[in-house]
Amino acid sequence: MTVLQTDRLTLRRFTEADGDLLWDLDRDPAVMRFLNGGRPTPREVVREKVLPGILAEYGRWEAYGRWAAEERETGEFLGWFALRPVEEDPGSLELGYRLKRSAWGQGYGAEGARALVRLAFAQPGVERVVASTMTVNVASRRVMEKAGLRLVRTFFQDWPEVIEGSEAGDVEYALTRAEWQGAPGGRVL
Repeated sequence: MTVLQTDRLTLRRFTEADGDLLWDLDRDPAVMRFLNGGRPTPREVVREKVLPGILAEYGRWEAYGRWAAEERETGEFLGWFALRPVEEDPGSLELGYRLKRSAWGQGYGAEGARALVRLAFAQPGVERVVASTMTVNVASRRVMEKAGLRLVRTFFQDWPEVIEGSEAGDVEYALTRAEWQGAPGGRVL
């Protein structure tokens, strides 16, 4: 699936021409705060690793991968949303997202996440959508909750570098197909 649309977003596949958009996103210390402590990703890393990795996902999965998120009215790049199979948990897909600071607090995260949850459960064999973040990343946790996911567990893992707040661990959120279909009043999304 190459394009998804919501009320305010167009989610499309990335192209080779999108390197500077990704670099601009990943060089903002606030955006990278809960990923690597706020270090910007160098342009050459985006060009040589990040973007080629995203493009390679399209060859692996027809309905999954990462989508560039654009504001429908203006076409402004807002960030990305991702949906990927969880290798160690067949039947599960992992939801992810990264948005520019200018897009925070406007409901874009929940809107895009809900679109990908709908897409996930439209695929045969998908029984669960999962997402995780640092325990202290309250804004990301709120997006997961607004997308219908529920807190499953707090866990601790060894990271190569300690990030401020990592001592509180990480959290996993999930939504099962049965929960999605059986919500009061119909589907949650």
